Amino acid sequence: MRSARAKVLHPLLGVPLLDHVVRAVQSVGVDPITVVVGHQAEAVEAAFRGRGLAFARQEPPLGTGHAVLAARERIAVHPERTVLVLYGDLPLLRPETLGRLLDAHRSGGAAATLLSVVLDDPAEYGRIVREADGSVRAIVENKDASLEQKRIREINAGIYAFQPGRLLEALAQLRPQNAQGEYYLTDVIGLLRKAGKRVDVVTAPDSHEVLGVNSHSELAAAARLLRQRRCQALMASGVSIEDPETTFVGPEVEVAPDAVLRAFTVLEGRTKVAAGAVVGPFVRIVDCEVGPGTQILDHCLLRECVVEEGATVGPFAHVRPETRIGAGARVGNFVELKKTHLGDGSKAPHLSYIGDATVGPGVNIGAGTITCNYDGVDKHPTRIEAGVFVGSDTTLVAPITIGEGAYIAAGSAITEDVPAGALALGRARQVIKKGWADARRQQKAGAGKGSRGGPGGA
Repeated sequence: MRSARAKVLHPLLGVPLLDHVVRAVQSVGVDPITVVVGHQAEAVEAAFRGRGLAFARQEPPLGTGHAVLAARERIAVHPERTVLVLYGDLPLLRPETLGRLLDAHRSGGAAATLLSVVLDDPAEYGRIVREADGSVRAIVENKDASLEQKRIREINAGIYAFQPGRLLEALAQLRPQNAQGEYYLTDVIGLLRKAGKRVDVVTAPDSHEVLGVNSHSELAAAARLLRQRRCQALMASGVSIEDPETTFVGPEVEVAPDAVLRAFTVLEGRTKVAAGAVVGPFVRIVDCEVGPGTQILDHCLLRECVVEEGATVGPFAHVRPETRIGAGARVGNFVELKKTHLGDGSKAPHLSYIGDATVGPGVNIGAGTITCNYDGVDKHPTRIEAGVFVGSDTTLVAPITIGEGAYIAAGSAITEDVPAGALALGRARQVIKKGWADARRQQKAGAGKGSRGGPGGA
């Protein structure tokens, strides 16, 4: 990857690469799960802390067989169970494929069952040579393959189900076969066959499932395929996606039927989008709840907030964490809300910052309104009660309360609480000087003539 970050921690659809593999394994009921870690072990363990995973250290890393050896004590704890072994960089692997592999292994009685794929060009991959009954005779590496064997298009995917006892017996016999002193898991298959044990094989229907990720280019290719899968599944469930190629929906996002996702929509984290909501285009939503019939218009960013039924947000709005937008409320263009509850039916249509505020229902917040919530040391709350009308270009200096039904005159700086039903003005009194502008223009015109045409002029 040419990166300081461990490969399995690179983000893919908003979660670490390894997370996709863990989810697939958990989906087929595998428990416990042991992750063998080596490079940046502490970072990997920290990223998955609290997920119910066990970890085994491989120090130093000496090949795939050595990785399984690092977990042999955990394997021995459950001699009656099936051991599933797979790589941590296979984000496209489907739970259904793992389920087929496990079912075939449990019903077939083989010492091991491996997953294969058929490729148009097997290139340098090891070929699977089968017996007449369809079981595995051997895995032959490309460099050791005969011309006839090189014509075989079925390759080993590196995903295995084992009987624990047979696996541990073979691991005990495993020896390094190269100058690097590495132990290969494929040699376990050879040891099992040498001992006369049966090895079965299940073929994956889609070769993309076993594509590993070893570069940023491959990571991007995997992301593209996962996005396509996700969008196809959502559309099959009744979600309208205008342009699947530009729509990003994370693995934990929930989108209800009859929601509409427009082009360049990005939904991340644990976002939930209800039926009838329209999102986009060019919208990013992270860890939010978007209610029924809401509209999130062009070029909006929402994070950790709730938008209730029938509300409208945008265009060009920024809704920050701990904000709740009430039913039927409206947040317009170039409005920022932070840690604010905007009441049902309230409106902040233009060019406003509302932070650390509680806004009651039916409130109108005029263009250019600002809640001054920070005094340089602490944040302070603003309370705007039901039915208040806040005129344009108003500054509300917190802590402050605007009582129910009060009016705030445009251009005011309000520093004291306003009683219910009152009108508050906090601006300089307007002064009109009649004729002042005409006199000034005449004065400037006269000065200009003197400088150009008077005695001694150029």
